[in-house]
Amino acid sequence: MEPNHILAGKLQRDTIIPPFDKPSVDVPGGDLLYAAAGLLKWDRNAGLLARTGEDYPREWLQKFKQCGLDIQGIHILPEPMELRKFFSYDEEFVLQQNNPVAHFARLGLPLPKILLGYQPPEETGVVPGKVAISSPRPSEIPENYNHTRSVHLCAMEYPTTSRLISTFRENQVKTLTIEPHSKWMQPTNWSEVSLILNGLTAFLPSEQELRALFWGKTTDLVEMTQEIANHNCQLVVVKCGSQGQLLYDGNEHKCWQIPAYPVKVKDPTGAGASFCGGFLAGLKLTDNPLQAVLHGNISASLTIEGSGAFHILESHIGLAKARLDSLQENIREV
Repeated sequence: MEPNHILAGKLQRDTIIPPFDKPSVDVPGGDLLYAAAGLLKWDRNAGLLARTGEDYPREWLQKFKQCGLDIQGIHILPEPMELRKFFSYDEEFVLQQNNPVAHFARLGLPLPKILLGYQPPEETGVVPGKVAISSPRPSEIPENYNHTRSVHLCAMEYPTTSRLISTFRENQVKTLTIEPHSKWMQPTNWSEVSLILNGLTAFLPSEQELRALFWGKTTDLVEMTQEIANHNCQLVVVKCGSQGQLLYDGNEHKCWQIPAYPVKVKDPTGAGASFCGGFLAGLKLTDNPLQAVLHGNISASLTIEGSGAFHILESHIGLAKARLDSLQENIREV
């Protein structure tokens, strides 16, 4: 069977120190899994496209299957792969990605063995840039994925994003959404960015990333979204953190502000990626951009209330639907 959706991105082995809770050590992570969990809250049928090494825990892969994910698209290389990622947040939830030794010492805890010899990974994303070994290759897409019409690309380096877009367009994908990598959202890369916008269903940057792309041109977010849409991109959704989202519909030439659902934040890791997964599911379920944003909004709200990619699946679907209903009357056209 072909999955309803394909999510392409990178897997990680995360260690997270949230500001007000105990650390999570060596847990499955990466934008790909957070996007998958955000989607699974609404639609339990998606395939993952990624790469990993022979040392990746097989029990994690089985857990993904149990959650409703197709893992045929996870290509396992016959060698170990460095996938460790360390996160630490201060009391204002500002990310502090420094040497983990100091952070664990501050807590009076020994450094976990999994982090021995850890060095922050090199961020690949610039144009033209390197292609990370953990990034999926078009040649590794399973045959039964070639007929899936709903695809989301998580933040990856530009060459990988560009190649996957070309492949999925050749496969006549109907819905194609992209979360950009911050490293290639720069004014000097505008011509490259504009190439991938052509024909997109939705472009999903953070406010910080969009402002970086338009640095020196304009400070008006609505103007930025209109310019993105002018390059034949149907929808532009700006993720504005605690301020919610800004949606611009290029077909309707309308813009809306959607407030974030108010929750107590426990761990902000993966909120943006979870939003993207929920958005993709909502778009397929409703064929309505505003409703899609609301689905993503609620996925993100559930993600930040706990820690780890899949904890949101433990919450009752009735809670998600109740939150969805409560946001309907708070949408504002701008």
